Amino acid sequence: MLFRMVKLRLLNTIAPAYFYTATVVTFALHFLLFLPRIFQTPDMTISPTMLIHIAVLLYLMGNALGNYTMTIWFPSESTNETVIPVCSPDCPDRIDAHYLLNGRHFCKVCKKVIMKRDHHCFFTGNCIGNRNMRYFIMFSVYTSCCCLYSLVIGVAYLILEYSISFENPLMFLTLLPLSTCYFFLGMISGLQLFLVLMLYIWLGVGLVSAGFCCQQFLLVARGQTWCQLQKGQLSESHGTWRANLSDVFGSSWALGLFLPVQTVETAPGNWQVYHDHKHD
Repeated sequence: MLFRMVKLRLLNTIAPAYFYTATVVTFALHFLLFLPRIFQTPDMTISPTMLIHIAVLLYLMGNALGNYTMTIWFPSESTNETVIPVCSPDCPDRIDAHYLLNGRHFCKVCKKVIMKRDHHCFFTGNCIGNRNMRYFIMFSVYTSCCCLYSLVIGVAYLILEYSISFENPLMFLTLLPLSTCYFFLGMISGLQLFLVLMLYIWLGVGLVSAGFCCQQFLLVARGQTWCQLQKGQLSESHGTWRANLSDVFGSSWALGLFLPVQTVETAPGNWQVYHDHKHD
């Protein structure tokens, strides 16, 4: 048990560092390699097309980082309970089912009882729940868009710089193993191998983030959390899907889709007041 907690604590530290490192590397590759090479002009000036791509990249990265920051700045609301809940004999994870039924769950990493807890995110280092679910979902959306956009630009750079053809549908599947072999044979540079590796990272993170967004949207529309779904607990919310989305995204949800701004109530106790009022 102690070894497992040490691993979780270590992951809670490494994951945010990985995110920041990947963000800096992506930013540097775009502005130092991709954009100058793809949109270069004879007189070395910045073309209007390049300006558009710069604006798109900054917008996507700004929203991803902004919502990432909001997820951390507005952590999930926790109760004042300091005692770890005692589990009934038939509870497999030593957490009393009463906490799930009341929209609460004890997080072993945060060591808090979190209201409307969905899951613990190691990339943000905190729990995702009633106050930061909207920011986390939008962080995932823009992270997916930024990664897939970087994938397209990266492929275009490899075509121009290294004359790699992607006409064969199997080319992308064999690109990494072939590039690794060519690198150890001294046929390609380390930079080219690194760029190929980044393509796979962007593809993987982009697809995983997109799939995770779809899952979270469905759970929010049902008024259910991932924690409840894992434990087989049905949703307590009997409202419509629009009411459930409004509960998470706030009344100014349209603005929150395009800008990383505060659109949900974040004052302590708001969700509990809403929860109690709904069940009166």
